[in-house]
Amino acid sequence: MNSKIDQKDINNAAWAACDTFRGVVDPAQYKDYILVMLFLKYISDVWQDHYETYQKQYGDDEERILRKLERERFVLPIVKLTEKNDVTGIKTVLDEFPANYYSLYDRRAAANIGELINIVLDHIEESNKSKLEGVFRNIDFNSEANLGKTKDRNRRLKQLLEDFHKPQLNMKPSLVSEDVIGNTYIYLIERFASDSGKKAGEFFTPLKVTELVAKLAMPKPGDLICDPACGSGGLLIQAGKQVGDRNFALFGQESNGSTWALCRMNMFLHSFDSARVEWCDTLNSPLLVEDDRLMKFNCVVANPPFSLDKWGAENAESDQYNRFWRGIPPKSKGDWAFISHMVETALEKEGRVAVVVPHGVLFRGAAEGRIRTKMIEENLLDAVIGLPGNLFPTTNIPVAILVFDRSRERGGSKESSKNVLFVDASRNFVSAKNKNTLSEEHLAEIMKTYTARAEVEKYAHVANFEEIRENDFNLNIPRYVDTFEEEIDIDAVQLEIDTLEKELTEVRVKMAEKLKEIYR
Repeated sequence: MNSKIDQKDINNAAWAACDTFRGVVDPAQYKDYILVMLFLKYISDVWQDHYETYQKQYGDDEERILRKLERERFVLPIVKLTEKNDVTGIKTVLDEFPANYYSLYDRRAAANIGELINIVLDHIEESNKSKLEGVFRNIDFNSEANLGKTKDRNRRLKQLLEDFHKPQLNMKPSLVSEDVIGNTYIYLIERFASDSGKKAGEFFTPLKVTELVAKLAMPKPGDLICDPACGSGGLLIQAGKQVGDRNFALFGQESNGSTWALCRMNMFLHSFDSARVEWCDTLNSPLLVEDDRLMKFNCVVANPPFSLDKWGAENAESDQYNRFWRGIPPKSKGDWAFISHMVETALEKEGRVAVVVPHGVLFRGAAEGRIRTKMIEENLLDAVIGLPGNLFPTTNIPVAILVFDRSRERGGSKESSKNVLFVDASRNFVSAKNKNTLSEEHLAEIMKTYTARAEVEKYAHVANFEEIRENDFNLNIPRYVDTFEEEIDIDAVQLEIDTLEKELTEVRVKMAEKLKEIYR
């Protein structure tokens, strides 16, 4: 009987497969080959598992089985390789096989294995257009530029196929989590952190931070949920999980082509086939629009790239959607540009926004200070939550989560709520070898504090508008949460130690005298 496969086994297999490409392909690029092959192996196992299940129900009714697979899951079509006779025009079938991992493994020694992999991926994409269109457009397994000349390329691809043909990598749904692709992606990014993703948070959000952001957004059944910088889609999926049922819709945007493709694969694997994920630059050319207007969402969540340089400030003044009416952020720091976009795409008088930001967002002046002031004056800011440093593998800086609630604006159900909750959770973390993490207990404490909106000594403070204005709309957390620990008087402590040592010496002398009397 097969047992559950641990995420660690899959991570180790993916990392071992990377050895095939090291020194030949840039790490930021060869992870895509690894993840696409992992995806192909996974969907091949899923399809086979469901095929066997339906076969038990419908016997030899092949047509009925395939129809049900197509309707409920996806299609893995038959590949027919043909050769056309130039004289007669008649096509001869040279080879015929299912478009799956196992067919490629059987042909792993073929002289054109790179071309065969491309053909299989093209057939899968073409047969599942509504779910996977464009997903494999950025990957070429037959590329001499990326994978070397034919002999070396074939050797590497043969090895790659063999790397995934291991008993512990049987990825049937009963044996492995749907999160395998996303979790392995995160694992690989962490291992590649020194070579890819130089900017903090550019590629993904650590799992516990993702969970916290999703919880703070508080999505509910029927919500439209959006991440305008969705990366591999982990935050969107986590926000969906918070709903508790499947009654929600997911929307995302991502500017990096290979990361967008991974997000689409991630949605596919989680059966969120209807998720709309656009490949575009959110700040300069948003594609989540209807009737020439920005779409509006109940929940908007994101971990956008921190302090993005050259984000498009030169085009912001003429933005057709008027997202930057509060002010244009500096061209070298796009943090408030993303926040402005998120607030403008949240439903008026209802929508919620939760966004991960670097601490500079809380206190920098000039244009950023003016935008921050206006949002506070509009009563949109609901909470500022400071997190520990070294949570991200690509940066050790501490981050914060800002929560905006448009139900607090004029006419909203929470219009009367005029305060802002500040939480300093920067000292609450689990210290690991390379980075810090948050525990379930830490998340629970933050959420309990956020819900209660009560004062907690050295941890949380509820600031009214006047207090924030007195601080010139500076949101730096130590201005509101006093975490000062009384300094220890070293001299006094040393004096006390000296006194205790003197007393101890006197006691020992007396004990020695008593012992002498006893043994006389």
